[in-house]
Amino acid sequence: MIYFIGAGPGDPDLITVKGKKKLEEADVIIYAGSLVNKELLKYAKQSCKIYNSAEMDLEQVLEVMSSEHGQDKCIVRLHTGDPSIYGAIREQMDELDKKGMSYEVIPGVSSFCAAAAALKKEYTLPGVTQTVILTRMEGRTAVPGYESIEALASHKATMIIFLSVHMIGELAERLKKGYGKDTPVAVVYKASWPEQKIIRGTLETIEGMVKEEAVRKTALVVVGDFLGDDYQLSKLYDKTFTHEFRSARE
Repeated sequence: MIYFIGAGPGDPDLITVKGKKKLEEADVIIYAGSLVNKELLKYAKQSCKIYNSAEMDLEQVLEVMSSEHGQDKCIVRLHTGDPSIYGAIREQMDELDKKGMSYEVIPGVSSFCAAAAALKKEYTLPGVTQTVILTRMEGRTAVPGYESIEALASHKATMIIFLSVHMIGELAERLKKGYGKDTPVAVVYKASWPEQKIIRGTLETIEGMVKEEAVRKTALVVVGDFLGDDYQLSKLYDKTFTHEFRSARE
């Protein structure tokens, strides 16, 4: 059986219990070496074959899966964060479907969740926003025109931008068109790793701050008024609010 596993954002303790168990059982591990914390490979048994997919193309990854699959082995494809977000797993799963090879996906903790934890913030605040947008700027991978940064920023929702910190100047300028220059923004570098770094500013100031810290990759840009301190209290714990499990009280 083949298991696509989300390794979590970096901290080895943030892999799920189920994911860790499969790593321990694995006969073969193909891991995304450019991003996955290699400390996770310590969970592998001594006889496990380990491949770094940073050095492989899609065809080579599938070849390893195919050659090992027929031998009743546990094969782990270890992706960073949660594999459903910028994980490029659909193309792998489609090929496995064509070959009639069985697989399972085990979700992980995404880096955008780890970033919120590092910031000690909640992305969805009553009276501020109830929407979270995960996106990226176009680079070598195109982005549909209707998903432009300007179009998404016009909603003024919480936005988490992946794979774009190296273009922070252009990104900030484009975000200003929807949010305004004084909107708070944070850059979280390697969330949950020992070298984690948080840079806080506004859309007007963040470019210089990021360049001063020399952050060029492995960072999320998070923007929105959720980073501020003005919001409404939730109805969930309001003593005057009745729901299925609690009656209102004076």
